[in-house]
Amino acid sequence: FDAFGYSLFITVFSVISISLVTSMLAWYITRVKTKFTNFVYYLLVFSMIVPFQMVMFTMSKTANLLHLDNPVGIIVLYVGFGAGLGTFMFSGFIKSIPLSLEEAAMIDGAGPVKTYFLIVFPMLKPTAITVAILNTMWIWNDYLLPYLTIGTEYKTIPVAIQYLRGGYGAVDMGAMMAMLVLAMVPIIAFYLVAQKHIIRGVVAGAVKG
Repeated sequence: FDAFGYSLFITVFSVISISLVTSMLAWYITRVKTKFTNFVYYLLVFSMIVPFQMVMFTMSKTANLLHLDNPVGIIVLYVGFGAGLGTFMFSGFIKSIPLSLEEAAMIDGAGPVKTYFLIVFPMLKPTAITVAILNTMWIWNDYLLPYLTIGTEYKTIPVAIQYLRGGYGAVDMGAMMAMLVLAMVPIIAFYLVAQKHIIRGVVAGAVKG
């Protein structure tokens, strides 16, 4: 149950952080066209094609130096690894949002923060849910990153399942099956619930378009 708690904490707060940070960054990059924002955008897109195995050794050493080898610190690492895909998906959707809506809000006295949370982010709901599903399935089932950074002290469910394997083929099958069910049921339930919202969002967008 400790492993379930760590997995739930890391997954929930990582997904929330990735959704907020990447949507804000995508909005800024899309609306503010400079050489710097273009550089940041292409840097994030490039990061999606870099295999994790290329940076895992350097990343684990850096995480130890910066004291990110704990359940809170690993959230920062997940935000970094999830920034590329999230920003790419949000940027594509934000380009379809009329700029006149944001200008009207600013004319009415809304600042950038208020405009984002009241105008922009509600319109990003279908994309936000899609990003949340992809990142939830990735983070919940991830083994390598938690194992390299926090695995020996704070075991997540995938790491705990691996530790249930005893030596010389001795496996506690009862505990193993219980952990596997505990690992699969929440993510399947989340996917089934969130899938409905994606379909509604796509249909609503098609009708409006």
